[in-house]
Amino acid sequence: MCLSPVTIAESAYGVENSSEAGIRTKRSAALNRLRKKPVLHITEETGLVLGPLVYGLAKSGRATQHRIQYLWIAAQAIQHGFSLLTRNAKDFSDIPGLDLVEFGS
Repeated sequence: MCLSPVTIAESAYGVENSSEAGIRTKRSAALNRLRKKPVLHITEETGLVLGPLVYGLAKSGRATQHRIQYLWIAAQAIQHGFSLLTRNAKDFSDIPGLDLVEFGS
């Protein structure tokens, strides 16, 4: 299992965005567990996957701007030939070439 730095950023945002101490503590612990996993690098090749992917989605009338973070994650999965494991399949389900695996809460 590998993570995207985008996932780390979203988790770090969630820690900072916690107004309740208990939630902040839980999110911080989850982030610390995530940080023990290998993290993929965003590279030039990732950009070469992302550009055409976003163009194709936009050209077909599908939204891209509000979910650019998810598209970076998807581009990394496609680039490396990895399956993408998520609880949030709705933001990934229309991405061509992505092997999407949804898991429950």
